[in-house]
Amino acid sequence: MSSEFNFWTKLPRPILALAPMAGVTDAAFRVLCKDFGADVIYTEFASTDALIHGNEATRRMIQYDPREQPVVCQVFGNDPEKFEKAAKILEQLGFSGIDINFGCPAYKVVTHGGGVALMREPNRCREIIDATIRAVKIPVSVKIRASIKSLSHTSPGDVNVHHQEMYTAVDLVRTIHDLPMAALMIHGRTFEKPFDGAPDVNAIADVKKAFKGIVIANGGIHSPEDAERMLVETGADGVGIARGAWGKPWIFRQIKSYLASKTYDHPTWDAIVETIIQHAELALSKKSQSGIIELRKHLAWYAKGIPNASALRQALVQVKTVEDITRILKQ
Repeated sequence: MSSEFNFWTKLPRPILALAPMAGVTDAAFRVLCKDFGADVIYTEFASTDALIHGNEATRRMIQYDPREQPVVCQVFGNDPEKFEKAAKILEQLGFSGIDINFGCPAYKVVTHGGGVALMREPNRCREIIDATIRAVKIPVSVKIRASIKSLSHTSPGDVNVHHQEMYTAVDLVRTIHDLPMAALMIHGRTFEKPFDGAPDVNAIADVKKAFKGIVIANGGIHSPEDAERMLVETGADGVGIARGAWGKPWIFRQIKSYLASKTYDHPTWDAIVETIIQHAELALSKKSQSGIIELRKHLAWYAKGIPNASALRQALVQVKTVEDITRILKQ
């Protein structure tokens, strides 16, 4: 990695990242989060196989707007040679960085030996990182989880196991820490409980001590107060916002305000309506009719906590045009 291309070192501290989320961090949502103050943007994760074979759906999924920069493409797979080839393709596409997925708990990814399953194979993780870094000049980062148990089960929530070995984030970091990775994001929850309970701040803090580079803490951050607490308790260099941004892309602006002054504004309903319409226009400009279909889940999240939210959600998930959305919101 050339320092000339390493945007990570130029970002403000603490770094606020839009964490990668399958089916969520599409181009329209990424642009919106960037406008609200996200310092670095991650795409949905892309398969090394799909990238190498020129899969059109994958290419469309990771297509980015110049306004998103610095934008990082997250990649999953389990073959070092394929990571090398995929990395070269992403560099040619103009991405600012590449992120290697060792954290995804999705069944279809884990059962094929990718995502968080690779934490059980630290030497292979090392080979993948090394091959990716050697292939490109742009910075390479990694996403991991707090831990995963041994190969006795492949599905989150399956606890009917008598004896299991634990593979922890800090153990993996000790194997890979000397590689010139630009940054490391750690989700503070385990594979077995991927989205439940409080994140393990001690696991994140241990990773920060073991890895001397940039560490981004991820998991359970739904408010500016959560972000500050995570930063204080872990010593991380930044936070990755995932579900906390659902229906609240302005959370990045709120966090920056709170960290600077201990205060932040809540958007008015008129401001929320304006943001929703902007989101809809971005979605349509990116993907035409399919964009509005993908937008519907975002619309349901925007309605959360609003009076008569149930009726509003039912109306919003049936919209077909921006005009439909505007009419419903202004009634």
